[in-house]
Amino acid sequence: MRIKREDIRNVAIIAHVDHGKTTLVDELLKQSGVFRENQEVMERVMDSNDIERERGITILSKNAAVEYKGVKINIVDTPGHADFGGEVERVLKMVNGVILVVDAFEGPMPQTRFVLQKALSLDLDVIVCINKVDREEARPNAVIDETLELLMELDASEKQLDCPFVFASAKAGWAALDLDDPRKNMVPLFETILKYIPAPEGDPDEPTQVLVSTIDYNEYVGRIGVGKVENGQIRVNQEVALVNAHAPEKFKKVKVSKLYEFDGIKKVEVTQAGVGSIVAVSGIPEIHIGDTLCAPEAPKPIPFQKISDPTLIMTFLVNDSPFAGQEGKYVTSRHLRERLFRELNTDVSLRVEETDSADAFKVSGRGELHLSVLIENMRREGYEFAVSKAEVIYKQDADGKRLEPIELLYVDVPDEFAGTVIQKLSTRKGELLAMDPSGTGTTRLRFSIPSRGLIGYRDEFLTDTKGNGIMNQIFDGYAPYRGDIQYRNMGSLIAFETGEAVAYGLFNAQERGLLFVEPGDRVYAGMVVGQNPKDMDIEVNVCKKKQLTNTRASGSDDALKLTPAKKMSLEQCLEFIDTDELLEVTPTHLRMRKKILDPTLRKRYNIQHGKH
Repeated sequence: MRIKREDIRNVAIIAHVDHGKTTLVDELLKQSGVFRENQEVMERVMDSNDIERERGITILSKNAAVEYKGVKINIVDTPGHADFGGEVERVLKMVNGVILVVDAFEGPMPQTRFVLQKALSLDLDVIVCINKVDREEARPNAVIDETLELLMELDASEKQLDCPFVFASAKAGWAALDLDDPRKNMVPLFETILKYIPAPEGDPDEPTQVLVSTIDYNEYVGRIGVGKVENGQIRVNQEVALVNAHAPEKFKKVKVSKLYEFDGIKKVEVTQAGVGSIVAVSGIPEIHIGDTLCAPEAPKPIPFQKISDPTLIMTFLVNDSPFAGQEGKYVTSRHLRERLFRELNTDVSLRVEETDSADAFKVSGRGELHLSVLIENMRREGYEFAVSKAEVIYKQDADGKRLEPIELLYVDVPDEFAGTVIQKLSTRKGELLAMDPSGTGTTRLRFSIPSRGLIGYRDEFLTDTKGNGIMNQIFDGYAPYRGDIQYRNMGSLIAFETGEAVAYGLFNAQERGLLFVEPGDRVYAGMVVGQNPKDMDIEVNVCKKKQLTNTRASGSDDALKLTPAKKMSLEQCLEFIDTDELLEVTPTHLRMRKKILDPTLRKRYNIQHGKH
């Protein structure tokens, strides 16, 4: 007989990036007494990895649990970035409702639409939390209308349209049901969760069924499967079968060695768990997302949404530059292979394929951010390797026509830059779908654009809008190929010889373009040391010293005026490199280089392939 677990609520927090999900979870944890009175708690406690903290984004979904009036509220914090959409799709299978967080100034954004669509399609109940209402420019009433319009556009049911609205300032630690209510604490939000989020249901007498929605990974215990108990119970030392709805042939008997539930942000060992509980199971090395743990005598897999396919591919190679092996701790193809395949333990949207060469691996992901976060993580762990330019993954339709991934792009820019942005995106095969002036000096543009049209555009966009533009994209599906795009209308300045860059050589080279290196930097022949404004590559000798004579002293170099070098970030390097270039990544340096370092061999190759 199916029962309702009134002592549990399972809820996910969904929102566009930077609308305050993680800060809201922090407050719910603090106000439910998870931390001691005097405990030092850092901001955004749920963003556990360094890159998440630095960039202020959530990459992996996290689980936490709080207690309120005797009810355990399991909270899942999800990523807002489109590149990590694979995470959102899965975790929603664990919950019965969502809190949709919307910024009181920005209103619903592209990612709000994406995550809300996923929640509505799974028939989940919605609570809308209008956050940051204490911002000066907040417009909460207009944002309510925009959110209701979005719900109608996405075909929400009557029940979903009748959702409650809560106003909040996660940073100040309060929520209210009405803008005029006293602003004290988060109690109104806790009460709304208990009232509107349905209790989980299931049959405790049925055989065990647990759907694995997330994988955690720990060096000590290996893979940890996280999911909700749909039916029956799960106990420590119980023998269960691993089955999967998308792989009917899969059937493996395994044993539950350890079982955990969540308490605050910690995992706590338990001996058994019942219907509706969110649990973590360790000791099963072959556990994957989408697997169902069931009783071996009744192997019934739970249907599961397939993870969206990657849209971008990049080659990871063993570093073979003249400086190879000097800065990294892990440099061999074995190290690289092990690390990439280990990433598959936790990242389901990633694909890694071996190639004909033992030194190169094809890595596919959901977007530039997705891949750059992996590169940055590996770099910090001491890996040294090289990567190629990201390229989109094409498909073919039934008639053999080439299809390419298309993105919906939302751009918010000051009015005076709208024309430049439209012109630039048109040359990249973008189609303008809508243009909405806000009346406050900014315009929102909506484009349909091929994914490859956005590769290498972000840096140019920030320059064109003087840093005031905001760009958000979301994958919209595959469509017929829209024609060739010229990515880069500039060339590279290439170092002529190996050595140390000196002021005299740099002074002569800077007439040719913008430099990326400064005096004292080590360079090698074939390394990209700057950009040429003309569409051609030029070799420059940045190591060239002044010829000394008895009338010219070396000290007169001090008078040379050098333009400051442009220091390139990882994203800027990935955007800048061309198809015949690589980015060398080490723990201490990022160096762009030509694939073929030798100038004679490079010229010969270019002539054979019709390049200048």
